[in-house]
Amino acid sequence: MSTPRRSLPPLNALRAFEVAGRQLNFRAASEELGVSQGAVAQQVRLLEDHLGISLFKRMPRGVALTPQGANYLSEMTRAFDTLCKATAQLHDRADAVTISVTPTFATKILIPQLSELKSALPWVELRTIATESVSDFDRDQIDIAVRQTRPPFAASQEAQLLFRHDLVLVASPHLLGDDKRPPTREQISRLPLLHDAQNHWPKFFDSVGTLPGAVFNQTTLALDAALAGQGVAIACRALVQADLDAARLVEICPAGFSAGSDFYLVRKRSPHPRNSVDAVWSWALDHWAVG
Repeated sequence: MSTPRRSLPPLNALRAFEVAGRQLNFRAASEELGVSQGAVAQQVRLLEDHLGISLFKRMPRGVALTPQGANYLSEMTRAFDTLCKATAQLHDRADAVTISVTPTFATKILIPQLSELKSALPWVELRTIATESVSDFDRDQIDIAVRQTRPPFAASQEAQLLFRHDLVLVASPHLLGDDKRPPTREQISRLPLLHDAQNHWPKFFDSVGTLPGAVFNQTTLALDAALAGQGVAIACRALVQADLDAARLVEICPAGFSAGSDFYLVRKRSPHPRNSVDAVWSWALDHWAVG
């Protein structure tokens, strides 16, 4: 006899139970799901109330499955694996891969290499989301992300270091003129300063006051202004390396301090990885990872 669909437990509760049952730890489950530990416990209680059955034994250190819970977990894991496989097959037919990057990464690294990526992976349709905010893999349907972050990472995520966030001061050679000597800190302070949302200049000058100069909400805009000879910007060396190599920008000096985070390639772990996502992931590591 089949169960009417309306009497099925809520999907969020089933998902919380399946992850908690695999992990046998509500905290680990919360990290995998990206929610609070309390939310996981609440969803599990909701499921137990709905079913009228205890699925977990609450232990002094962690939880254990009841016999009914163990049997239910086996079926739920199989069901979620089936859903994942069906979704993966659907996406593989579409061959669309969505990548989330910062606007500066998109402008300086991704877009200049799009033709090379398309030539290497002609069957892949790459969809790019350029945003300063951290995208959610599930909510925003992101396959791969380039994130300025630092370890540790959630157990549900796979991460590979692309490059260190090595900060340097850069400007157009036309702004500096014919003097080839590196300017002093005092001389730099008299140059037009280009500010972005990262706000590195106060740290460079060890200042707490407001510093003069044009303010932009994105690093890529500050770098465009630097390329136009309008001032000095602070940016990650890897993001301006092509401009340095082409002499469109010159490095004035290292910033002399750490940004506190680096650039990582990140994706959600999946029991059924899509071939197209694996292909873009491998290509990105081959072409974007430094060192």
